[in-house]
Amino acid sequence: MRRTYKVLNAIFIASLCISAAMVLLFETDILPDGICHTATGASEFVWATVMELLTICIIPVALRLFRFRHIAERLVSAEALLNWGALRLLMLCVPMVLNTLLYYMYMNVAFGYMGIILFLCLFFIMPTRARCESEVVKRDVEHKK
Repeated sequence: MRRTYKVLNAIFIASLCISAAMVLLFETDILPDGICHTATGASEFVWATVMELLTICIIPVALRLFRFRHIAERLVSAEALLNWGALRLLMLCVPMVLNTLLYYMYMNVAFGYMGIILFLCLFFIMPTRARCESEVVKRDVEHKK
């Protein structure tokens, strides 16, 4: 269980650090922001539409992932929790990092808001030792019934 916690926590912290590093680099003008702002509006529209749909669809799925019967039945070991927990974290982390990058590329506040929403959702599934143990133990008890 300890390895599972460490890996999940590493994914969580790494995604936050990557996003924070991007914010720091763009806000200090080390990297130029708005480089795609002068491009045609079509690419911005496509990215905004894709990311809005992805964000709207992925948040409820990620937050309720462990309640789906098919997945809940498989969460009986630390290895299963590692696989499904990593998937759940990445479902929120990857769009958050991508929204952060797109915000600075297009300087469109919609990407920023979606990134903030995904950031806040991460704290509902933040991997703690107690949560890791309870997910496996709780599912193990339910599985034996």
